[in-house]
Amino acid sequence: MSAMSESQPASPMLIGLKRGLMHRCPNCGDGRLYMRYLKVDPECEACGHELACYPADDGPAYFTILLIGHLVVAPLLFFPWIWQASPFVVAPATLIPLALLTLLTLPRVKGAVIGALWAIRLRKAEDTPA
Repeated sequence: MSAMSESQPASPMLIGLKRGLMHRCPNCGDGRLYMRYLKVDPECEACGHELACYPADDGPAYFTILLIGHLVVAPLLFFPWIWQASPFVVAPATLIPLALLTLLTLPRVKGAVIGALWAIRLRKAEDTPA
C-alpha cells in the first residue's frame, strides 16, 4: 500500500484551528465556543471541557488588524480612485466595509487562537504570583 492511501490523523494544531474558525469547542468540535459575540462559554455544553482557561487576550485583535491591513487596506491603496475621489466619498466607501469585515473576521480569528492554544495546551496560570 502506498503512503498516500493510508489515512493519517490530522495534527492537533490543524484540528484546533479548524474547530475554532467554525466557532466550535476545540476539544470535541460539537459544543459552541461563544455565548455572545466574543464572550467565550465557560465550559463546553457537549463535552464539559473548560473553555475559559485559554488566554486569548489581545492576540486576536492584533492578528485581525494584520490580516485586514495586509489583505485589504494595502491593495486598496493601489486603486487610483482612492487618491482622486473626494474624501467625503472615499471615507464612507472604505471605512464601512472595512468595519464590517473586521467585525466578521474577529470572532473567527479569536476562535482560531483559542484552538491553537488548545493544541499546544497553553492555559491561564492561576498560581502565578502577582
